Amino acid sequence: MSTEMVELSIQTAELVRRAGVLQQNRVFLDFFWDLAKPDQEVRLKAVEDLIQYLKTNNKADELEYTFKRLVDGLAHTRDTARPGFSLALGQVLSAFEDVSLQDILNRIKEKHNLQTTKKKLVRNALFGNLFGVLALQQSSRLSKEPQVVLGCVQLLQSLTQHRQHLKDLPTKTMTDILHEIPEEVFEEVLLSAMQTDLAAAFRTPEQLQLLLVALHRFPQSLKPKKLKKLLGSSTIINADNIPKLTEVLKTAARSVKKEHVLPGVALDLLKLSLKEGSFQLFWNKGIIDSMLKEHLGPTHYMSFRLLGSALPLLSVAQLKEVLSGQVMMLYGEHVVSAQKPGRYKLAPEMDTYVSDFLQGCLDPEKQLSVMVGFSSLTNQGYPVVPSVWRVVQHLQPAALQQYVVWLKTMFLRPELDKLLDFNTRKQRVNQERQEQKEDSIFRLRKWIVARLSSLIDNHQVKRQEDLVMDVARFVFFHAFFTAKKASADIPETTEKLSVPLDDRTRAVLVNSFFGLLLSMHHLHLTNDSAEDEASNQKRVFGVTADGTMWIYHLVQYAQVLLNHPKQAQSSQPFTPEQGQAWDSESREQVEEKLERWRFVLERRGRKVSRSKTEYMCVNERDPSGRVRLQGEEIEKVEDFKYLGSTVQLWRSMMESVASLKKKAKKKLSEENTAFQQLFLLVGLHLFKAPEELLDIMKDLQSCVDRANEKGNKKKKTRATEKQEEEGPHWVEVMVDILLSLLSQPSRHIRQVCKTVFSSICPHVTAPALSAILDVLDPAKDDEEDGVVVVMDDYKNQEKTSDDDDEELEDDESDQEDEEEDDDDHDDDDDDDEEAMDEEEEELEEEAVDQNFRLEMMKVLQQQNALATEEDGSSDEDLDDEAMMELDKSLAALFSEQKKKNEAKKEEKTKIQKEKMLVRDFKIKVLDLVEVFVNRQAGSPLVLGFVEPLLAIIDRGMRSDSNQQEQDFLRRTADIFRNQLCRSKVYCRTVDDQQWELHELLDKLMTKSQKLSDSSVCLYYFSASLYVVKVLRGPLPAPPETKEKRPTNRASATELKFMGNVDMDRVTAIFRGALSSYMSRRKSPLTTQMFTDLFNRFPILCVNLLDEALQCITSGVRPHQQGQACVLVLRAMQNRDVQRLLSGPPWISLCVKVTDQLVASLQVSDTETNVMKEKVVKTLELCQFLVKHVHQQKLTVDLEPLKEVLQSLTRAVTFRKTGQLEDTYWAVMKLFGVMKPKVEKIKPDENNEQQQVPKKKKGFLPETKKRKKRMKLVLEPAGDKVTSMNKPAAGKGQGKKKRSADGATASQANPAKKSKTQSESNPIRKKKHLKQKEKGEKK
Repeated sequence: MSTEMVELSIQTAELVRRAGVLQQNRVFLDFFWDLAKPDQEVRLKAVEDLIQYLKTNNKADELEYTFKRLVDGLAHTRDTARPGFSLALGQVLSAFEDVSLQDILNRIKEKHNLQTTKKKLVRNALFGNLFGVLALQQSSRLSKEPQVVLGCVQLLQSLTQHRQHLKDLPTKTMTDILHEIPEEVFEEVLLSAMQTDLAAAFRTPEQLQLLLVALHRFPQSLKPKKLKKLLGSSTIINADNIPKLTEVLKTAARSVKKEHVLPGVALDLLKLSLKEGSFQLFWNKGIIDSMLKEHLGPTHYMSFRLLGSALPLLSVAQLKEVLSGQVMMLYGEHVVSAQKPGRYKLAPEMDTYVSDFLQGCLDPEKQLSVMVGFSSLTNQGYPVVPSVWRVVQHLQPAALQQYVVWLKTMFLRPELDKLLDFNTRKQRVNQERQEQKEDSIFRLRKWIVARLSSLIDNHQVKRQEDLVMDVARFVFFHAFFTAKKASADIPETTEKLSVPLDDRTRAVLVNSFFGLLLSMHHLHLTNDSAEDEASNQKRVFGVTADGTMWIYHLVQYAQVLLNHPKQAQSSQPFTPEQGQAWDSESREQVEEKLERWRFVLERRGRKVSRSKTEYMCVNERDPSGRVRLQGEEIEKVEDFKYLGSTVQLWRSMMESVASLKKKAKKKLSEENTAFQQLFLLVGLHLFKAPEELLDIMKDLQSCVDRANEKGNKKKKTRATEKQEEEGPHWVEVMVDILLSLLSQPSRHIRQVCKTVFSSICPHVTAPALSAILDVLDPAKDDEEDGVVVVMDDYKNQEKTSDDDDEELEDDESDQEDEEEDDDDHDDDDDDDEEAMDEEEEELEEEAVDQNFRLEMMKVLQQQNALATEEDGSSDEDLDDEAMMELDKSLAALFSEQKKKNEAKKEEKTKIQKEKMLVRDFKIKVLDLVEVFVNRQAGSPLVLGFVEPLLAIIDRGMRSDSNQQEQDFLRRTADIFRNQLCRSKVYCRTVDDQQWELHELLDKLMTKSQKLSDSSVCLYYFSASLYVVKVLRGPLPAPPETKEKRPTNRASATELKFMGNVDMDRVTAIFRGALSSYMSRRKSPLTTQMFTDLFNRFPILCVNLLDEALQCITSGVRPHQQGQACVLVLRAMQNRDVQRLLSGPPWISLCVKVTDQLVASLQVSDTETNVMKEKVVKTLELCQFLVKHVHQQKLTVDLEPLKEVLQSLTRAVTFRKTGQLEDTYWAVMKLFGVMKPKVEKIKPDENNEQQQVPKKKKGFLPETKKRKKRMKLVLEPAGDKVTSMNKPAAGKGQGKKKRSADGATASQANPAKKSKTQSESNPIRKKKHLKQKEKGEKK
């Protein structure tokens, strides 16, 4: 506002002359108001509209006024307004090129002259000049008027002195001007004017940036001779200037500390060093020897950002040198140390730099150099970049191929001396304390395997099929085989390991291979075979371009390895422990284990054949003896089927797969493909766990053979038929196999099992489903489940194989722990002490064991340390040796007790882990249930899922469960309710199961009434409705008629059709449930359940209406009576019920409802909320009934109901508004009785004045009451104390003291004085007078 006042005082005459023109157009003036608003969109819109307006009207006075207002607005007091006026001025100058820039510059200088501006407006004037120059620059016309360029630069040079306000903005603006003008203008006009600024280039980053921009833009004007005159040297980057440059760079780094960006001057210096050929000098002396010598902070971060920005500018040799230098090593230390929470992380920025470089670089050699450089940066052998690095998706195929070769070579021959390995400060200190140094080779190989797997798992990587197969073969070979002799057929045998693989590396390879196998299972076709995608065909996963499954290629490769035992040897021979077990077991021990094995299998529904069971004995002591199974001798063989016959079983598996492929050529089926996948997957898992999967493979082959034989039309032999009659069905065995495979810790096996089970669903039998349901049975949770518990070790392996990132995080967390400062040792000691205190507290809290008490007493008695009443001995009578012995005995006793407690905790932890394994196994088995419900929803076998699933839900709802059990329960409930009960496809042929289904319905409804939880009861009720739907079956086909009826309306015949439902029995069941709901105070049933029943089966609703009507008056409580009204209302609103009861039955129903309502509304007390709720529900039913009777003109006498409603006003106290009142008057309106209007009566002021003093304000002290404060103001000072002390005289001295303090406080507070002195309020006056009279009487 002060600026505008100065402006008006200068040009008053001119404004008066133009006021008439401007007053006529307020739209024009509003543009300038919008330019000053803080919203950027509003300002931009105002600029566009202003230019459009000026071009349209083309009036000179308006254009003149525009320039005046815009120049004045450059120094606006509001910071957000200045850019708007500057932008508008620049755009107007760009639109009207006939306006001279020199005139505008003169106006700016004149208006914002620093010499004539008041002191308090200097800051605004400085910004006015700056934004004025910016406006001239934005007009894009500076290059056409060189003298204006000179004037702008001179003005900016004068502004550089005021860094307190403008900082480096003038210099940056000069830099922007240099980017726009041509070299001729610079040489003729600006070179002489800017010599001082160019000569002071080493003072600030902005001035150095100005010189670098001038060198880049005008190389002919700033030749080496000219530079030597300005700076004393013909080059910028030399040994003499390095110290000056580093100081400038440090200043620039600190200036952008909060912005986290790279200063432009640093990148320009780097580009200049490459141009002058002094990159080595700049990098080594300027960055490494100077910038990195500072403490970790802005200078280091600037160096790291400069490294990332320099990647596209460097050659291959320079890239290798930079990526293996000190900057990279310090960057690695930063990455490791920055993993701690709360620390700044620069790694995401570096990932962006590398990603941009790889995306924009087309040279495979440069891409490979960068990838190798970052992969070689290791901390104790483990690379600092993550194994799953998304930047690899930008690699060219040639670079990716070479990178994979480098990874494989580094895995085979780890050359740690070629890596850029570093140790953190903490690690260097701890190296002396560590007895055994961590194996760097193992860490490196673990990372390489994870990186190779991630290249296949990332679908964005541009990989070829040969590369995928090469990586898979490499991982598979080194996971399960060892090269013995080089062979041209097996490329993996030509490369030897410089360091043999240990067990840890083998385990990592095995887990990574099966994770890689899962990735290949989901691998879509590569770009070379994208013809199908171009033709909009369905995308195929898990196959190569020729349609062959990836897993089949790997199996063929494994077949080649098994056929060349001289070149490749399996890495899993018999272990010494296994051999010792074979040698040391006696015949009795073998028979005992065999009997235990038979019991477990037969308990799970499988049969053990005595004729097929074989055994082999090594180093047999008594050759004449035989092993028996339940009294029958078992056949003895010379070679056993385990690892010794793996090759033979493998060949049998390959024959089965070949047979399936041959069959698939004739007729392609999902079942055939699923069996192939299962065979191949189990075959590959033989290399991982042969002892567990050899039997499964044999049973799988038998199942497939029997399934194929069943499909053939050839006659079977008597032996084959007899064998099938004795043994279980092949589907049952297949389900048992799938259950066994689901216990394996593999997501791939889980998915393949789902696929296989989906293909055999049409053949599944009731015993097969029983095997699945037995696993899910909650009653068997406490029983031993050897199949699941045995897989504890594999569960741990699954966790490491499913997510390689967790391994990286663990290593990084280890590195974080090693990076802790030395000061943390004291904290560790404190933590140890706290842990000891916690242990002592736990020991104290635990109940003292009686045996431990007795042992304690014995120890004390042996050492004569137990005081007795006879001798009165105490601890003071013991000598030092006795005390030492006592301490040793007590220490041993407590140590033993502590071990027992730890053993109990370990046992508890083990039980919890076993429960988690069992729960995880059940979650996998739910996959099979979900598949069968979805694929075979119309099968009668689905009905067998109802009770087991309900048992799981009931058990889960009643127990306190963890997150895993909650997930299991949630999924079970989803399968039951959404996929089973609400499915549109259901069993439609139950003629032979009518009695069983009716028994099931009766059982479900009886159980639902005994529950205590309504949420569980809801599932039981839903199951009952599902059973009724199954009993009813499909609706009969409507007769073909010419008339079209609405599709959403069913005929009366269809509504009455109930199929195989025994109406009398089912009605009795639901009638009993409804009666239980209305007669029990706490029932798990709800009104919504019966509402669903009425909506889905209207004929049952008709049969239950009488019971619901009786409950309107006979309900056990008013709540149940109100819910009965709701049920009757929902039933009468149902269109299907109305059609079923059309005619006299409907009229009869309305009469009955009227009688019940009359009886229900005869209430005497409605003060409780329950009674009010009941009356509301009853009135809602009344409203529907009266409205329906009037609309349909039914012959129903409503007069008794009207009388009862009119008398209701005497029992109910109505308010102005509310649900009860609104509903009542809505009903009465149907009878023609309108709600009376209440006239607003103006309250009597006299009555209010008389009632006000009688109101109690609460227990406030006398000094806080309004009467006292008014007395303090109105009465003299001498009377104040007297009047205050009089009422408090009988209450003690404490009251007097508080009164005096309150008086002082009220007098000293002028803010309250105006309130207390107000005498205009008559109520306050009268109140004050009455209080005064009471005081005088006392």
